[in-house]
Amino acid sequence: MTEPAEGFTGMRRAVVIGGGLAGMLAAAAVVPFADEVTIVERDVLPQGPEPRRGLPQAKHAHVLWSGGAKAIERLVPGVTDRWIEAGAQKIPLMSGMVAHTPHGWYRRWKKPTPHYLIACSRDLLDWHVRDLVLQEPRIRLLDGAEAVALVGDARRVTGASVLAQGVLERELAADLVIDASGCGSRSLRWLSSLGISGIHERTVDSGLAYASRIYQAPTRSDNFPVVNVQAAPRDSQPEQAAVLIPIENGRWLVSLSGTRGGEPTADDKDFVPFALQLSHPLVGMLIARATPLTDVSTSRSTANGRRYFEQAQSWPEGLVILGDAVATYNPAYGQGMSVAAFGAHLLSSELKQVGLREPGLARRVQHAVARPTEEGVGGRRRPRRLLPGHSRAGAFRRQPAHQSFPRPSDQDRRRLRPRRNGADPGDDHGGQCHAAVVARRAPRRRMRAAEAAFAGPSAYTAGTGAAELCPR
Repeated sequence: MTEPAEGFTGMRRAVVIGGGLAGMLAAAAVVPFADEVTIVERDVLPQGPEPRRGLPQAKHAHVLWSGGAKAIERLVPGVTDRWIEAGAQKIPLMSGMVAHTPHGWYRRWKKPTPHYLIACSRDLLDWHVRDLVLQEPRIRLLDGAEAVALVGDARRVTGASVLAQGVLERELAADLVIDASGCGSRSLRWLSSLGISGIHERTVDSGLAYASRIYQAPTRSDNFPVVNVQAAPRDSQPEQAAVLIPIENGRWLVSLSGTRGGEPTADDKDFVPFALQLSHPLVGMLIARATPLTDVSTSRSTANGRRYFEQAQSWPEGLVILGDAVATYNPAYGQGMSVAAFGAHLLSSELKQVGLREPGLARRVQHAVARPTEEGVGGRRRPRRLLPGHSRAGAFRRQPAHQSFPRPSDQDRRRLRPRRNGADPGDDHGGQCHAAVVARRAPRRRMRAAEAAFAGPSAYTAGTGAAELCPR
């Protein structure tokens, strides 16, 4: 273990700003290398799988891909079993999904796949991570408190100033401060106050809006698939979509989405009609006879944002920034939780090599975190086409609608040809690439082969079993 640097006491301390999923994973990553870890959280966290004020997006559809789930399991052993026991479902890709795409029905696989998603409410997912993490005696939660500043200078961060009940409680000394406070992070302002500025920010906002509602699933709907009706691209027209996710306690979480000019409303009576008028009415038909359990919740917080901390000319020792404080993602991509887990796992890997007080640790971690962050946004760095009212920071080249979907080259066609007539799409190289990338088990560069494989209508069949899902 590295010897304490000059000015450090014998106690190794870490402070984590933010008690959400990213913060809890960061605490789990750092605690094997610290004597004390303090999590500072602005909200008073619930003592169970219940909503919290600082996570309004929890009301909308969330999926955790198997790559992210495995990263969380490595940090918090036993959490996957806890999710399943509490009613979450492990849904295989692609046999456990029914998806209508712009080219028709996505072909469901018959063979099992190692890739899956965890389907449950965000409240349940977060609660079981939080409960297991806080069982570690070296981790203490300071909720109902707010970090208001970093302590230190441009060379080293030595702690955080904390405000509790409107009173400056104290300065928490730390060898390492981890900002996992989410999209509302104040790190840019805090760094500026230490003399570090010029960090580039980038935002892409498609204007997507969400409306979500929970329904009681019908009887005999065990092992129900995820149902997804994707947007049908039309040049300069709003895109609209829907997804139905089976969650715990026999319920369906249904989220509708639309870009500017085609947004779903917050009016309960508009929810089913919106779903029925999509490119396929399947989701609308499923919920038309189901019993709603909640009112409609809406959100417009769907912009992709990126802060390039790793590109800063100088970086203080003792500060690491993770999760949504580095990048926020459109929920449609299902990347945020997985990227946060990968970032925490990379922090753990670096700490295993050098320890908590090693000079240069924070800089190395920040550079490492950039890799999975870019994987999350890299495939969408350039929008396929501009939508009405689309705003963006940086220049993007407009792509005509007819170029929205790549066409396979002859080489791609030969490479991706099924091994035999009637082969299951799961035998296809392109299908395997697609599943691995979606599940965050392979880098995004493999998506080119998958896109080529699934670009043409011939890659889809109507044999999805969708008709069997519809109420008669």
